[in-house]
Amino acid sequence: MYKNYGPLSTELYDLTKPVGHSLGGDIEYYLERLQGITGKVLEAGVGSGRFYIPLMEKGFDIEGIDYSPEMLASCRKQCKERGLTPTLYEGNVSNFSLDEQYEAIVMPTGSFCLIENYQEAVSTLTSMYRHLVPGGRIILDLLFPTDWKTGEITSTYYQIAHDEGIALERKAIDINWVDQYTLTVLKYEKWQRGTLMDTELQKFLLRWYGIEEFKLLLQSIGYSDITCSANYTFTKQPSQETSLITFEAVR
Repeated sequence: MYKNYGPLSTELYDLTKPVGHSLGGDIEYYLERLQGITGKVLEAGVGSGRFYIPLMEKGFDIEGIDYSPEMLASCRKQCKERGLTPTLYEGNVSNFSLDEQYEAIVMPTGSFCLIENYQEAVSTLTSMYRHLVPGGRIILDLLFPTDWKTGEITSTYYQIAHDEGIALERKAIDINWVDQYTLTVLKYEKWQRGTLMDTELQKFLLRWYGIEEFKLLLQSIGYSDITCSANYTFTKQPSQETSLITFEAVR
């Protein structure tokens, strides 16, 4: 019934979040936090290269992993257009096993919250730990549902060409306070000359974590020197209005 990050989702993502498009200042913040890194970097959940390609262009030895073949194909295409040669892996971030060790592993802008199952989240952090060199670190963002409204429906139309576009409907289905997730259903419709050409349904589940909960989780895996920063200001303490927190932790 559902397709996650399929062709329509990828096409719309590339249109609304093109390469180099910074979400809330994430690219600038991560570039600052990665200063001094000379070893390999891995982006988990690389998608179509919005974040990945600017880091390549800045000279980072960065690789990427993602489970969506459509997203990876888009990333390779955009790298080729820029004369870049990417190193990309198709796989699930919760159980990846690569022949590389990294000085940093990054997962910006809430991608970690897309991991639906708690045990898979633990497995992801464990896999990251195993793939870090001693002293290497992870940097990842967590989101809080500060503006959630159950039942809210929004519709947006994005024009691709003179007679072609994609309509996106978002429906806020549920917020689960016990299991700590929100569920949104996204419906993509591609229209051409008034005719529906294709449609796609996506289940969009976002899981959130308490700050102390996540610190304890990182510590249980073996991470140390853990910091959290609110809204892309390093070590800024979060408030009740904070919607995004960046964690850093060292192996």
